[in-house]
Amino acid sequence: MSEKTGGELPRTLEVLWGRSERRARGPAQALSLDRIVTTAIAIADTEGLAALSMARLAERLGCATMSLYRHVANKHELWTFMLDAAPGPAPDISPTPADWRAELRRWAVELTGVYRRHPWILQVTTAGAPPLDPGQLAWLDAGLRALGGTALRPREKMSVLLLVLHYVRGDTQLSTSDPGTAPGQDEPAAPSYGELLARLIDERFPALAEALHDGVFDEYDTEGPVEDPASHFGFGLDRILDGVEKLVRERGPHPAAS
Repeated sequence: MSEKTGGELPRTLEVLWGRSERRARGPAQALSLDRIVTTAIAIADTEGLAALSMARLAERLGCATMSLYRHVANKHELWTFMLDAAPGPAPDISPTPADWRAELRRWAVELTGVYRRHPWILQVTTAGAPPLDPGQLAWLDAGLRALGGTALRPREKMSVLLLVLHYVRGDTQLSTSDPGTAPGQDEPAAPSYGELLARLIDERFPALAEALHDGVFDEYDTEGPVEDPASHFGFGLDRILDGVEKLVRERGPHPAAS
Protein backbone atom coordinates (compact mmCIF):
# COMPACT_ATOMS: atom_id res chain seq x y z
CA MET A 1 0.00 0.00 0.00
CA SER A 2 1.46 3.31 -1.05
CA GLU A 3 2.01 5.89 1.68
CA LYS A 4 0.78 8.68 -0.57
CA THR A 5 -2.32 8.87 -2.76
CA GLY A 6 -1.21 11.44 -5.30
CA GLY A 7 -1.40 14.45 -2.98
CA GLU A 8 1.23 16.07 -0.80
CA LEU A 9 -0.05 14.61 2.47
CA PRO A 10 0.77 11.06 3.62
CA ARG A 11 -2.11 8.63 3.08
CA THR A 12 -2.55 8.29 6.85
CA LEU A 13 -3.31 11.99 7.25
CA GLU A 14 -5.53 12.01 4.18
CA VAL A 15 -7.70 9.38 5.86
CA LEU A 16 -7.67 11.06 9.28
CA TRP A 17 -8.60 14.45 7.91
CA GLY A 18 -11.32 13.04 5.65
CA ARG A 19 -9.53 13.81 2.39
CA SER A 20 -9.53 10.16 1.34
CA GLU A 21 -12.23 7.50 1.45
CA ARG A 22 -11.52 4.55 3.68
CA ARG A 23 -11.15 1.38 1.68
CA ALA A 24 -13.78 -1.19 2.53
CA ARG A 25 -14.91 -3.30 -0.38
CA GLY A 26 -15.95 -6.85 -1.09
CA PRO A 27 -16.47 -9.47 1.62
CA ALA A 28 -14.32 -7.61 4.16
CA GLN A 29 -16.72 -4.67 4.56
CA ALA A 30 -17.50 -5.70 8.14
CA LEU A 31 -13.82 -5.24 8.90
CA SER A 32 -13.85 -1.47 9.07
CA LEU A 33 -11.00 0.80 10.02
CA ASP A 34 -12.94 1.98 13.07
CA ARG A 35 -13.36 -1.60 14.29
CA ILE A 36 -9.69 -2.35 13.74
CA VAL A 37 -8.58 0.74 15.66
CA THR A 38 -11.04 0.18 18.52
CA THR A 39 -9.87 -3.41 18.92
CA ALA A 40 -6.19 -2.41 18.75
CA ILE A 41 -6.75 0.17 21.50
CA ALA A 42 -8.47 -2.45 23.66
CA ILE A 43 -5.51 -4.82 23.28
CA ALA A 44 -2.98 -2.10 24.10
CA ASP A 45 -5.03 -0.98 27.12
CA THR A 46 -5.41 -4.45 28.64
CA GLU A 47 -2.31 -6.32 27.48
CA GLY A 48 0.24 -3.60 26.78
CA LEU A 49 1.65 -2.20 23.57
CA ALA A 50 4.17 -5.02 23.28
CA ALA A 51 1.30 -7.50 22.93
CA LEU A 52 -0.20 -5.65 19.98
CA SER A 53 0.88 -7.24 16.72
CA MET A 54 -0.95 -7.50 13.43
CA ALA A 55 -1.29 -11.25 14.00
CA ARG A 56 -2.71 -10.73 17.51
CA LEU A 57 -5.08 -8.09 16.20
CA ALA A 58 -6.30 -10.35 13.39
CA GLU A 59 -6.86 -13.16 15.88
CA ARG A 60 -9.00 -10.91 18.08
CA LEU A 61 -10.99 -9.72 15.07
CA GLY A 62 -11.40 -13.23 13.68
CA CYS A 63 -9.90 -12.46 10.30
CA ALA A 64 -6.79 -13.20 8.28
CA THR A 65 -3.79 -11.00 9.03
CA MET A 66 -3.54 -9.93 5.40
CA SER A 67 -7.11 -8.58 5.59
CA LEU A 68 -5.88 -5.85 7.94
CA TYR A 69 -3.57 -4.45 5.28
CA ARG A 70 -6.55 -3.39 3.19
CA HIS A 71 -7.17 -0.75 5.88
CA VAL A 72 -3.77 -0.04 7.48
CA ALA A 73 -0.39 -0.09 5.79
CA ASN A 74 1.63 -1.24 8.79
CA LYS A 75 1.83 -1.13 12.57
CA HIS A 76 3.14 2.44 12.64
CA GLU A 77 0.15 3.66 10.64
CA LEU A 78 -2.10 1.72 13.02
CA TRP A 79 -0.47 3.54 15.94
CA THR A 80 -1.25 6.88 14.30
CA PHE A 81 -4.91 5.93 13.96
CA MET A 82 -4.92 4.79 17.60
CA LEU A 83 -3.37 8.05 18.81
CA ASP A 84 -6.06 9.97 16.99
CA ALA A 85 -8.94 7.96 18.46
CA ALA A 86 -7.87 7.03 21.99
CA PRO A 87 -7.92 10.47 23.69
CA GLY A 88 -11.56 11.07 22.86
CA PRO A 89 -13.15 14.53 22.63
CA ALA A 90 -11.05 17.40 23.92
CA PRO A 91 -12.40 19.55 26.76
CA ASP A 92 -14.90 22.17 25.63
CA ILE A 93 -13.11 25.43 26.44
CA SER A 94 -14.20 28.91 25.40
CA PRO A 95 -11.79 30.85 23.15
CA THR A 96 -11.60 33.53 25.87
CA PRO A 97 -12.40 31.88 29.21
CA ALA A 98 -13.00 34.09 32.20
CA ASP A 99 -10.77 31.93 34.42
CA TRP A 100 -7.80 30.75 32.39
CA ARG A 101 -6.19 29.02 35.37
CA ALA A 102 -9.22 26.87 36.17
CA GLU A 103 -9.59 25.86 32.52
CA LEU A 104 -5.91 25.05 32.02
CA ARG A 105 -5.94 23.04 35.23
CA ARG A 106 -9.02 21.15 34.04
CA TRP A 107 -7.28 20.46 30.73
CA ALA A 108 -4.24 19.04 32.54
CA VAL A 109 -6.34 16.85 34.86
CA GLU A 110 -8.40 15.47 31.98
CA LEU A 111 -5.27 14.78 29.93
CA THR A 112 -3.82 12.90 32.88
CA GLY A 113 -6.95 10.76 32.82
CA VAL A 114 -6.34 9.99 29.15
CA TYR A 115 -2.77 8.85 29.84
CA ARG A 116 -3.83 6.75 32.80
CA ARG A 117 -6.49 5.00 30.74
CA HIS A 118 -4.12 4.52 27.81
CA PRO A 119 -0.54 4.48 29.19
CA TRP A 120 0.76 3.08 25.89
CA ILE A 121 0.24 6.55 24.38
CA LEU A 122 3.36 7.69 26.24
CA GLN A 123 5.35 4.88 24.67
CA VAL A 124 4.20 5.61 21.13
CA THR A 125 4.68 9.38 21.34
CA THR A 126 8.04 9.45 23.16
CA ALA A 127 10.14 9.00 20.01
CA GLY A 128 7.50 10.04 17.51
CA ALA A 129 6.97 13.21 15.51
CA PRO A 130 4.77 16.06 16.77
CA PRO A 131 1.07 15.29 16.34
CA LEU A 132 -0.61 15.95 13.01
CA ASP A 133 -3.82 14.00 13.53
CA PRO A 134 -7.04 15.88 14.35
CA GLY A 135 -7.61 13.94 17.57
CA GLN A 136 -4.43 15.06 19.30
CA LEU A 137 -4.47 18.51 17.72
CA ALA A 138 -7.94 19.08 19.17
CA TRP A 139 -6.46 18.63 22.65
CA LEU A 140 -3.59 20.97 21.83
CA ASP A 141 -6.03 23.56 20.55
CA ALA A 142 -8.17 23.25 23.67
CA GLY A 143 -5.13 23.83 25.87
CA LEU A 144 -4.21 26.97 23.94
CA ARG A 145 -7.81 28.20 24.16
CA ALA A 146 -7.54 27.99 27.95
CA LEU A 147 -5.03 30.83 27.72
CA GLY A 148 -7.13 32.79 25.24
CA GLY A 149 -8.39 35.20 27.87
CA THR A 150 -4.88 36.35 28.74
CA ALA A 151 -2.60 38.89 27.09
CA LEU A 152 0.14 36.32 26.59
CA ARG A 153 1.70 36.25 23.14
CA PRO A 154 1.09 33.16 20.96
CA ARG A 155 4.63 31.87 21.53
CA GLU A 156 4.25 32.32 25.27
CA LYS A 157 0.96 30.45 25.26
CA MET A 158 2.57 27.55 23.43
CA SER A 159 5.53 27.52 25.85
CA VAL A 160 3.16 27.46 28.82
CA LEU A 161 1.14 24.65 27.32
CA LEU A 162 4.24 22.57 26.55
CA LEU A 163 5.45 23.12 30.12
CA VAL A 164 2.16 21.79 31.50
CA LEU A 165 2.05 18.99 28.92
CA HIS A 166 5.51 17.70 29.81
CA TYR A 167 4.69 17.86 33.51
CA VAL A 168 1.55 15.80 32.91
CA ARG A 169 3.47 13.25 30.83
CA GLY A 170 6.31 12.93 33.33
CA ASP A 171 4.03 12.57 36.33
CA THR A 172 1.89 9.97 34.57
CA GLN A 173 4.92 7.91 33.63
CA LEU A 174 5.85 7.69 37.29
CA SER A 175 2.33 6.97 38.52
CA THR A 176 1.34 4.26 36.04
CA SER A 177 2.54 0.71 35.91
CA ASP A 178 4.78 -0.59 33.14
CA PRO A 179 2.62 -0.36 30.01
CA GLY A 180 4.54 -3.24 28.45
CA THR A 181 3.49 -5.71 31.13
CA ALA A 182 0.43 -7.73 30.23
CA PRO A 183 -1.95 -8.41 33.11
CA GLY A 184 -2.99 -11.97 33.73
CA GLN A 185 0.36 -13.49 32.85
CA ASP A 186 1.66 -16.38 34.94
CA GLU A 187 4.51 -14.30 36.27
CA PRO A 188 5.14 -12.66 39.64
CA ALA A 189 3.75 -9.15 39.91
CA ALA A 190 6.34 -6.57 38.96
CA PRO A 191 7.61 -4.51 41.90
CA SER A 192 6.49 -0.92 42.06
CA TYR A 193 8.78 1.94 41.14
CA GLY A 194 9.22 2.83 44.80
CA GLU A 195 10.07 -0.77 45.70
CA LEU A 196 12.68 -0.96 42.96
CA LEU A 197 14.26 2.31 44.07
CA ALA A 198 14.39 1.07 47.66
CA ARG A 199 16.48 -1.89 46.50
CA LEU A 200 18.86 0.25 44.46
CA ILE A 201 19.38 3.56 46.27
CA ASP A 202 22.33 3.76 48.64
CA GLU A 203 24.47 6.46 50.27
CA ARG A 204 25.54 7.76 46.86
CA PHE A 205 22.06 9.24 46.43
CA PRO A 206 21.25 11.00 49.73
CA ALA A 207 18.47 13.23 48.35
CA LEU A 208 16.68 10.28 46.78
CA ALA A 209 17.14 8.27 49.97
CA GLU A 210 15.45 11.07 51.95
CA ALA A 211 12.55 11.12 49.46
CA LEU A 212 12.18 7.34 49.74
CA HIS A 213 12.19 7.48 53.54
CA ASP A 214 9.45 10.10 53.42
CA GLY A 215 7.30 7.88 51.20
CA VAL A 216 7.39 10.24 48.23
CA PHE A 217 7.49 7.47 45.65
CA ASP A 218 4.71 5.53 47.35
CA GLU A 219 2.36 8.22 46.07
CA TYR A 220 3.43 7.55 42.50
CA ASP A 221 2.49 3.89 42.90
CA THR A 222 -1.16 4.72 43.55
CA GLU A 223 -3.73 6.45 41.41
CA GLY A 224 -5.04 9.14 43.70
CA PRO A 225 -7.45 11.94 42.82
CA VAL A 226 -5.23 14.06 40.58
CA GLU A 227 -7.67 16.97 40.74
CA ASP A 228 -6.97 17.30 44.49
CA PRO A 229 -4.58 20.24 45.08
CA ALA A 230 -3.06 18.27 47.98
CA SER A 231 -2.04 15.34 45.76
CA HIS A 232 1.51 15.20 44.44
CA PHE A 233 0.16 15.93 40.96
CA GLY A 234 -2.05 18.79 42.12
CA PHE A 235 0.72 20.34 44.21
CA GLY A 236 3.21 20.39 41.33
CA LEU A 237 0.64 21.57 38.80
CA ASP A 238 -0.44 24.46 41.01
CA ARG A 239 3.15 25.57 41.48
CA ILE A 240 3.56 25.71 37.70
CA LEU A 241 0.35 27.68 37.37
CA ASP A 242 1.52 30.06 40.12
CA GLY A 243 4.46 31.00 37.94
CA VAL A 244 2.29 31.39 34.85
CA GLU A 245 -0.14 33.55 36.81
CA LYS A 246 2.66 35.94 37.71
CA LEU A 247 3.46 36.38 34.01
CA VAL A 248 -0.22 36.80 33.12
CA ARG A 249 -0.55 39.58 35.71
CA GLU A 250 2.55 41.31 34.34
CA ARG A 251 1.05 41.28 30.83
CA GLY A 252 -2.12 42.97 32.07
CA PRO A 253 -5.69 42.40 30.87
CA HIS A 254 -6.61 40.83 27.58
CA PRO A 255 -6.80 43.50 24.82
CA ALA A 256 -10.49 42.69 24.23
CA ALA A 257 -11.26 43.50 27.86
CA SER A 258 -9.85 47.04 27.69
